Amino acid sequence: MILYNVTSSVDPEVAEEWVTFMRDVHMPDVMATGFFVKSQLLRLLNEEEDGFTYAAQYYCTSMEQLDEYQRVSAPGLRADLETRFPGQYVSFRTVLEVIN
Repeated sequence: MILYNVTSSVDPEVAEEWVTFMRDVHMPDVMATGFFVKSQLLRLLNEEEDGFTYAAQYYCTSMEQLDEYQRVSAPGLRADLETRFPGQYVSFRTVLEVIN
């Protein structure tokens, strides 16, 4: 199993709206691509002074699936998020292998 983790630092003034959008629109759209089998949204408890930090996590069964998602679906979904929250968040992505 592969875990695709997107960690985002979000400006405090849009954090609540960003979470709602992620939960109700963006993450369901990512799941609707069919590349992932599970997702979850988490909030880091040790917050930074300049924003709130969240981790959107998506599970898929292979690196090939993740690569195909990155090629086919990710660009449009990222563009949609950037259009909705321009300059109000910054994200970095990590890929992990689930051992247990």
